[in-house]
Amino acid sequence: MVPEYAPVIAFVATIALIVLLRPLAVRVGLVDIPNERKSHRAPTPLVGGLAIFAGLALGFFLCDGGLLPISQREVYSFFGAGLLLVGVGVVDDFLDLSPAVRLVAQVLAALLMIFGAGVVLKDLGSMTPGGEVLQLQVLAVPFTVFATLGIINALNMCDGLDGLSGSLAITSLSGLILAAYTWGVPADTVLLPILGTGIVAFLLFNLRLLGRERASVFLGDAGSMFLGFALTWYAIALSQGEHRALPPAAALWFLMIPIFDAVSMMLRRILKGRSPFAADREHLHHIFLLAGYSVNETVLVMTGVASCGVFIGLVSIYFRVPELVVAGAFLLTGVGYFWLISHAWRVMRFIRTSICRRQSARDRRKGPDDSYPGPERRSGEDRRAQPVTSAVEGSHADCRSVDAMTPVATSGPAAHPPQTHS
Repeated sequence: MVPEYAPVIAFVATIALIVLLRPLAVRVGLVDIPNERKSHRAPTPLVGGLAIFAGLALGFFLCDGGLLPISQREVYSFFGAGLLLVGVGVVDDFLDLSPAVRLVAQVLAALLMIFGAGVVLKDLGSMTPGGEVLQLQVLAVPFTVFATLGIINALNMCDGLDGLSGSLAITSLSGLILAAYTWGVPADTVLLPILGTGIVAFLLFNLRLLGRERASVFLGDAGSMFLGFALTWYAIALSQGEHRALPPAAALWFLMIPIFDAVSMMLRRILKGRSPFAADREHLHHIFLLAGYSVNETVLVMTGVASCGVFIGLVSIYFRVPELVVAGAFLLTGVGYFWLISHAWRVMRFIRTSICRRQSARDRRKGPDDSYPGPERRSGEDRRAQPVTSAVEGSHADCRSVDAMTPVATSGPAAHPPQTHS
């Protein structure tokens, strides 16, 4: 079991590190520079991920090692891979590394997880009509690397609003913890409660709470990559082996929103003849924002949808729903999500009543709109670009032309995958 004081140490340490690192980040330039396309008005420190990782390390290593039933091999692999991703992420936030460097770091982290700790997707569960386990065999390592890179970058793509990535991560972690304690071996998740308290501490600064209009700190590439890696690690670890807590098909539901969002965006870009890594504003949270929903409302709705995914995964485990049915339902839901994104203007027409009502109410209460002035925040050259005219200026105002409102691709360096911060 996890010592009670370990999560407390991580929580307090994360808060203390954010408070200490914020002024230092501003001084050295480790900040997200605002422009007319971004929702923040002042340079915002990109130290959330660094604080979460350091808080997790302190919460773990300051505890009595004998009280934490986790092998030294797993410890070195997890924290070694995490340190690699956080280090590369911080440098990327500061110096704008090339996508190739980030990709190499992610592959190395995945290989360290596979060969260092033995966390690998050996099978996909009972995915045959006869109920036999579908073994990956020689494809196990490349498939695990592919899945790891996919989840890391999927969570990164969701990091476009204050509080969104952190909220989605804590939702998935909660489902994994509950599954492990109910059907698996709780000792397998000793790090998750400690990590969870660190994310909660970060959200105190990242969510728009208590009347705060903007986040005071962003996750940064360091944070989004590390959290995506941690989710992948435990989703795989808990879905493999004789004492698995959940089947791989159920694990997909725990990561529903990041997976759907990333796959849908990349397919849509490919079908349009664009780079799958080109930035745009066609994510689900952009649809809500363009429809007049505030940032907090959008985060709340998307977190609620993610919670429904976790609930479906847990229910499928409890009632022993055939894994092929669980995976099929996930695929059908993904197709529906892709249709929704591909017909964003129809979604906006469906909720057209909220567009004028919410916008006019906001204008009366607050004056100028402050919900969302532009596309997703990005790192690299786009993050440090000079102010440009937003492609969505005025999109809230003309409620008469809702039927004609369609997602418009945002210009940006095609070479950079969508690295956003919040």
